[in-house]
Parts: sequence; structure tokens; C-alpha cells
Amino acid sequence: MSAPLQTSIECVLFDLDGTLIDTAPDFVIVVNRLLAETQRAPIAADLIRRTVSDGARALVKLALAIDEADPQFANHLERLLGLYYEQLETTQSVLYPGLEELLGKFAAQNIKWGIVTNKPALYAERLLQQLGLRESCQSLVCPDHVHERKPHPEPILLACRQLGCNTERTVYIGDHIRDIQAAKNADVIAIAAAYGYLAADTKVDEWYADFILNSSTQTESLLNLLKFA
Repeated sequence: MSAPLQTSIECVLFDLDGTLIDTAPDFVIVVNRLLAETQRAPIAADLIRRTVSDGARALVKLALAIDEADPQFANHLERLLGLYYEQLETTQSVLYPGLEELLGKFAAQNIKWGIVTNKPALYAERLLQQLGLRESCQSLVCPDHVHERKPHPEPILLACRQLGCNTERTVYIGDHIRDIQAAKNADVIAIAAAYGYLAADTKVDEWYADFILNSSTQTESLLNLLKFA
């Protein structure tokens, strides 16, 4: 392991899809399986990738060109989620570059870390188990655990309580504007993951994050810049 972290950050919280883990490969597979089942042509992986952080409903809308008023929408959503759960058995998802080593440094230096996601616990738990991350993840906050989802601060504040961390020395990293809004609302340091699942016309600088990461490999050096008296 390379040099230890030189930071006084106490806690690092991540969004899941598009921030900590590249989950798009699984969604590309299951969206195109759904399309095949409904006798539709596959769509480009890049279009799916850009939509992952908007959730399963957005993926159904993208794939089938329908909205939630369509009488078959709920059935298609249920099928997509079923296919996704099955896919997690042989997941193609991976940690973003540099983050496996960084998580190891957190463990070595007793820096707490967790995940705050809008992904339901059923899928988040299974994914983390498959990747061997569930034991080291000290807090996993999903919509099932709170009354309000991001951008409400409740999920981040719950994670901070679970970890016993001061919000002033906590960072939250996410690839969607709602992640930055949630971090601001929770009064933690807001870091935008510009390497995540962003639409082509997204202007990350308009999110007003405290910092922007253009690559996951920049995370460690950024954390080393964050020092407190």
C-alpha cells in the first residue's frame, strides 16, 4: 500500500451507482434483455449508462419510450427489476479505478466510510455482498431506511449518526445534482463525481459542489487537501 492519507476528514460517504461502483454493465445487459423480451431492438450502451443514476423508472421510460401513465409501465418496471436481481448473481459491476486501494487505506487509518443511495436495499445489499464489500461498508443507507430520499438531508444525516461522525468533517461524493443538494442540505462537504453517469448536456459546475472530481483516481489527492485545525 502506498503512502497513508494525510487528511483530517473523519468520514467519507459515497453515492453507489456511478460514484463508488460502475454498475452500468449490469443495466446494459438487463435493459437489452427486457427489449428482447418485448420484441424491440437493443439500444446503445452509452444511452443506458447516462440514465442509470436516474433509476429503474427512467430506464424503463428510455427503453420502451413510455411514461408512467402507460397501463403496462408497472409490469415492465417489475420485470426490469427482476432481471436486475438475477443479473447480480453474476454481476459485471466493479469499483471505479483507485477506490479499492482507497477503501483499504480507510480501514488501515480508521477513517469511516459508508454508502448513501436511492437504490433499494434489496439490490444494494446483494450487489455489495457479491463484490465482497458488505462487511467493510460501515453504513448503508437506502430509501427503505428513511422517510425522505435525497436530495433531502435525512439519509446523509442518518449515516453520520450511525458512524458517529461530525458533519463538518464528513464528505459526500455523488454523480447527480440531487447528491450535491443532499450534501448541502446536510451541511457536509459536497463533492461532485463528474466521471459518473451524466447526461451529455450536464453542466456539473452549475451544481455548486464544493469540489469536482473528473476521475475517481483524483479522490485520494482531494481528500488529502482537506485538513482542519
